[in-house]
Amino acid sequence: MATAVKTLAECIFCKIIKGIIPSFKLIETDLSYAFLDINPLSKGHALVIPKYHAEKVHELPDEFLADALPIAKKIAIAQGAENYNILQNNGRIAHQLVDHVHFHVIPKPSKSDEEGLVIGWPQQSPSTDELAVVYAELKGKL
Repeated sequence: MATAVKTLAECIFCKIIKGIIPSFKLIETDLSYAFLDINPLSKGHALVIPKYHAEKVHELPDEFLADALPIAKKIAIAQGAENYNILQNNGRIAHQLVDHVHFHVIPKPSKSDEEGLVIGWPQQSPSTDELAVVYAELKGKL
């Protein structure tokens, strides 16, 4: 049984779900709503949003997560790009601009920096001992 839908009156994504703000809807289920991004990084860039207002993914009931990713997969297949990103950000410093969980499905049709998502990945090189400390801490909380 699905958790009741939760919305926030001033949220732009909640307004899109309710039809108050128009969108180019791609897929809608009882739990999710998917539409084209109006500021795309590449042709076909889409958003999948749960119909439950939660700011961050850890606040979202699991059934909404279970519904969203198969939709993202269907959209990625429909976009037809061999390469693509499925991106989900949580919090301002993690680049979240709208305080409603959402998944970007972004085609990366070419190597060009002009099409699709461009990421700088500042990898770190912790020692095995440092990783073991982090492992023990996280494993103890799971």
